[in-house]
Amino acid sequence: MNKVSPGIEAAIADIQDGSSVMIGGFGGAGAPIELIGALIERYRATGSPGSLTVINNNAGNGAVGIAAMIYAGMVAKMVCSFPRSSDPKAFTERYLAGRIELELVPQGTLAERIRAAGAGIPAFYTPTSYGTQLAEGKPVAEFEGRHYVQERWLKADVALIKAEIADRNGNLTYKKAARNFAPLMAMAAATTIVQARRIVEPGDIDPEHVVTPGIFVDRIVEIADARQEEVLLREGAKQ
Repeated sequence: MNKVSPGIEAAIADIQDGSSVMIGGFGGAGAPIELIGALIERYRATGSPGSLTVINNNAGNGAVGIAAMIYAGMVAKMVCSFPRSSDPKAFTERYLAGRIELELVPQGTLAERIRAAGAGIPAFYTPTSYGTQLAEGKPVAEFEGRHYVQERWLKADVALIKAEIADRNGNLTYKKAARNFAPLMAMAAATTIVQARRIVEPGDIDPEHVVTPGIFVDRIVEIADARQEEVLLREGAKQ
C-alpha cells in the first residue's frame, strides 16, 4: 500500500514510446512541472519515451511544461481544447509544418470523455459540436426534439498530476483551482503518477477531505518546492 516512489526518475521510468499521457493542469494551475521535466530529461538522455499522445486542456505555453515536450520532439499528437494560448509557438510551428497531430475537443466534452472513461461509460451524447466539423463522422441521435452527438470515452496509459497533500496510501487533496482535471485523469489512466507538495502518514488526512482515493494512484513523489508555470514564463525559462 505504500505508493511513495524512491525518486522522480523512478516514478516515470516505465513510460513507453507511443503512450497516451494525460497531464493535469488548467494553464499553470495544477501543472506537474517537475514530472514533465523529469520525462523530458529522460527523453533527451535516452530518446524515449517518444511519439506520445498528450491529453491536456491546452497545447503548452512558452518553452516550459507541455510546450517543452513539444520542442523536444516527444509529442506526436495533442488532444486538447485550446491549442492557442498566450505563447503557443511550440505547438503552432510544428502543427503548421505537419509534424504534430491535433484532436480538438470542446472543453466540457473533454472533461466528460475523461470522466466517462473513469466511470466505465464507453460513450455518451452531447449537443456540443452538433452541426460543426467536429461532429463529422460521429453518430447523431435526436432526444426530445434536439440533436446530440455521440462522444467516446477517453482513456490514457498514464496520468501525470499535481496534488497538494498525499498520504503514503495515495489519498490526495488539491490546492483550490489546481484540482481541475486531476481527479478525472487519475480515474481514467491505467497508471497515475503524482507529485505532491507534502506526503503524510495514512490517517493524517481527514477522510472527508480526500478528493482522489488512493485506489486510483500508483506512485507518488514529494516535491516541496514545485515551480509554477506562470513564474517560469515570466522569467523566460526553458525546460
